[in-house]
Amino acid sequence: MPNPDQTLADLFADVAQIFGLSRPAGQCFSAIWRAAASPCADDLVSGVGLSRSNVSTALKELRAWNLIGTARAPGDRKDYFTAPADPWDLLGRLLTARQRMIVAPVLDRIVAAEAESGDVRMAALHEVLSLMASRA
Repeated sequence: MPNPDQTLADLFADVAQIFGLSRPAGQCFSAIWRAAASPCADDLVSGVGLSRSNVSTALKELRAWNLIGTARAPGDRKDYFTAPADPWDLLGRLLTARQRMIVAPVLDRIVAAEAESGDVRMAALHEVLSLMASRA
């Protein structure tokens, strides 16, 4: 019988890749999101089964996407990681980060190419992608 936590971790990893995140970031996010108490990096290493460097890289990626926060316990120097509980909040953060980190740079390149070439097809592409990005 499959382990439900592993099934969820695999599901989050697959969804993360759809949005442009790495698979380890999805696995770590799954563990943080489902944890009863906020885990530290050591907890993620042992719980998810990734190396310390993979966990560190995944946490950096999740912070850059504003998908996790950190908290500290009094007298403890470790960072403990938290994630928004509301799936709608999570979706909003994913879409905002995707817009900022993936779509906006592409639009900037299209604008530059449009200005350089004066090609009407570039202008049309810019218009369509801008409209799509504004609705996301």
